[in-house]
Amino acid sequence: MADYKRGDTASWDAQQVRKSEQTRQVSRKSYQRKRRKRINPLLYLLFVLAASAILASVGWLLACDLCAFNKEYKEATVQITSEDTVRTVAKKLEDAGLIKYRWFFRLFANFANAEEKIGMGTYTLNTEMDYRALIVGMRSASGNMTVETVWVTIPEGYTVSETIELLAKNNVSSKEDLLKAAQTYNFKYDFIDNESEDISRLEGYLFPDTYEFYVDGKAADALNKMIATFNSKLDDDLLAQAKSRGYDLEDIVTIASLIEKETDGTDHGKIASVIYNRLEGPGDKGGTYGMLQIDAALLYALPNHQGAITNSDKETASPYNLYKNAGLPPTPIANPGLASIQAALEPESTGYYYYALGKDHKHQFFTNYKDHLNFVNSSNYIGN
Repeated sequence: MADYKRGDTASWDAQQVRKSEQTRQVSRKSYQRKRRKRINPLLYLLFVLAASAILASVGWLLACDLCAFNKEYKEATVQITSEDTVRTVAKKLEDAGLIKYRWFFRLFANFANAEEKIGMGTYTLNTEMDYRALIVGMRSASGNMTVETVWVTIPEGYTVSETIELLAKNNVSSKEDLLKAAQTYNFKYDFIDNESEDISRLEGYLFPDTYEFYVDGKAADALNKMIATFNSKLDDDLLAQAKSRGYDLEDIVTIASLIEKETDGTDHGKIASVIYNRLEGPGDKGGTYGMLQIDAALLYALPNHQGAITNSDKETASPYNLYKNAGLPPTPIANPGLASIQAALEPESTGYYYYALGKDHKHQFFTNYKDHLNFVNSSNYIGN
């Protein structure tokens, strides 16, 4: 064993003491830092209680406004015009002292579909009415201002363009506003392609009927009224039946539009049978190979066309030219009536592949091209 000098031993002991003291100082500092980082439970509890109280207070204020609680009674008159939106209506209600939080009213109105419920008129409202009551109170029927309306009959088979022209002619809205709404308005129906900005997205869905419209009203409201009527006419069972056959809603409406433009008014079911026979029948039987060869579809691509279809017309490069393209056109070609929609859903069962219009303005139907051609060449054909 080696000998250590006294001085060396003392020095070593002193060094160990210093290291021990430094270690204790580091431990104390670390402990103090940990203590500083630890949240005081009492302060945390107070913070939570304060935050909860604030949230509860805000929630109570919103609830009072929503449900018309603890409001001093006040009555006010609010006028809604064709230019108003939910945003401007909320501002008018706030300015009238009927609500306090117009952003919250707009949020509620969005869920309540208030845009479709609020109508033009002058309404007497009060602070005892909650948000729902205010919206109901602003329905057009509850207003005390006489609003001018006009009755317009949309004929079966009208296109979107023709419908817009008719609405504008009757001062339902301006042609420009109607076109803009047809192109860009976000209609709340799955069958409307809101990503498209072509008016053909509404083709087939503006149900032909007689409507009462506001004069100089909102263009989107007028169009939406016709779309809503179309939606109400749908039969889920029949649509399910069509789907089982391989056709979706757009197909059915497209077929119905072809029927509408081709029918003589009495033969919807037979026209439907010809279309389905051509779409589904073997080529060697009818000789059509899925070619519908319907003049009305070609005329949709040639809106300014005058006179009879010519062989030159049949060479037109368009997806609506069913002499050149097999199957259905890309969209409906008109807005069909209920009889045509029902025929598209439940066609008659026939062996017909051809039809031609006689001079009596009734269609003659044929199972083969030879008989069809003989009729076309006869004196009974309307074209002769």
